[in-house]
Amino acid sequence: MTTGVPTSTAPRRRSPARTFLPLAIAAWLILEIWLLGLVAGAAGGLTVAALLAGGMILGVVVIKRAGRRAFKNLADTFQQAQQGRQPTPQQPGQGNGLTMLAGLLLIMPGLLSDVAGLLCLLPPVRAWIGRRAARSLERKMASAPAGTFGDAFQQARIRYPDGKIVQGEVIREDRPQQPGGPGDTTYRPPLAP
Repeated sequence: MTTGVPTSTAPRRRSPARTFLPLAIAAWLILEIWLLGLVAGAAGGLTVAALLAGGMILGVVVIKRAGRRAFKNLADTFQQAQQGRQPTPQQPGQGNGLTMLAGLLLIMPGLLSDVAGLLCLLPPVRAWIGRRAARSLERKMASAPAGTFGDAFQQARIRYPDGKIVQGEVIREDRPQQPGGPGDTTYRPPLAP
């Protein structure tokens, strides 16, 4: 199957995010461990264990509440749709995604992740992050070429094949299957060629 896209193009340059993200995660983990050691030396290991356990419990509670709120919003939306009313749109930063992210950051062991999770729970910070994410998404959508998601998948599949490519056609017959044919579950192909 050919689509007019050349399969032998110059190798693409690696994005800076793919280069620096693993380094940033490693630096963050080292900083978390160093900070936990520093707090354990100053206040004791039991205090650090209590802080980590408290953060995990708070994170579970936050995620549970956000999940219940999301389910309630979904049920309200379905109820409004059944009544023929237009569902009310939410403002950026008012959804449950950032609240669940805050809960996840609180569950993760570490003091920096706990501080970031607590900051994500604050409504002004949540609204600011939501506005930034919405603007970034709008910019990326505006700069994207016209086409569908399937086109993008097909383009990626052709440029970076992950195995053997078998040339062929799909033949679809629109007429109903006859009993005893290949579509019948009782059909058995002959044993000898």
